[in-house]
Amino acid sequence: MNEYQSPLGKIIIMASKTGITRLWFADQGYRTDSYIQQNNPVLETARAWLDIYFSGKEPRFEPILELDGTSFQKETWNILKTIPYGKTMTYGEIAKIIAANRNITKMSAQAVGNAISKNKISIIIPCHRVVGAQNKLVGYTGGLERKNKLLELEKTKSSPNRNPRQLGNFHV
Repeated sequence: MNEYQSPLGKIIIMASKTGITRLWFADQGYRTDSYIQQNNPVLETARAWLDIYFSGKEPRFEPILELDGTSFQKETWNILKTIPYGKTMTYGEIAKIIAANRNITKMSAQAVGNAISKNKISIIIPCHRVVGAQNKLVGYTGGLERKNKLLELEKTKSSPNRNPRQLGNFHV
């Protein structure tokens, strides 16, 4: 286990010798007592990625990730990784992509939301870039204020329902 101090709070990073297994904000309440990690090159790569990201730039590489989930979850998370920096996508849009990929007529946006909520590698797998219908800011285990600040950091082009006066300034 490794800690990273971001402008939005402490981040916990966990990795095997071959890839990132978990990345979340420390106040999200996930348990860490069963994991013992030493520093390793994989963790250092994740820290370097976060340094670039929180400097307000798009990292041009992705740390090696070890995804642990169902095939549907992994399919959903892989779609999240295609959402460009500074852009958003709705749960419904992701559901339509999955339906098309599976050659079915419809996929539930709620099922997509459930899969996204199981994402164990926050920020790098950018679940914060997923918004509700009409770009409504919904559903982020790190909290909606933090989700909004991540989108602000990326200078997101679509504007979910936000009130900047309520959220304060975000500085990196």
